[in-house]
Amino acid sequence: MTTEQPPSVIDASGLILGRMASLVAKRLLQGEKIVIVNAEKSVLSGKRLSKIKEAREYLAIGHPGKGPFHRRRPDRIVQRTVRGMLPRRIAKGQRALRRLRVYLGVSDEFKNAEMETLAQASSAKLKGPYFTLGEFAKEIGWKGMSK
Repeated sequence: MTTEQPPSVIDASGLILGRMASLVAKRLLQGEKIVIVNAEKSVLSGKRLSKIKEAREYLAIGHPGKGPFHRRRPDRIVQRTVRGMLPRRIAKGQRALRRLRVYLGVSDEFKNAEMETLAQASSAKLKGPYFTLGEFAKEIGWKGMSK
């Protein structure tokens, strides 16, 4: 008889995307189930306009309708970032990725759950400029949350 542990709920507000993703990937590989909420409030470091220009140039590559397809929703960007830090071509990495859920905002299911934050990934450690993933996503073509 196995007792299933509830997933760890991580609030991504004010967390640096790359650092958060690497810490989450490590925990996923150890067998932990993780839910990330407020994905659009995570931050990217650097100058906003230069990052957006760089992304637009990258997104222009490819053939419309034929790919490669690039995610523009913040929750999908976060999931893709974590996926890039997992050995997804082997079974261990595939199982780890299945244990990850990412949400925009806070889902009703997790409103009362105890949320944790990752101090190692806090944007308070940044000395230079930064901006939110939601702002970035809107600039590269995300239509926004429909509420």
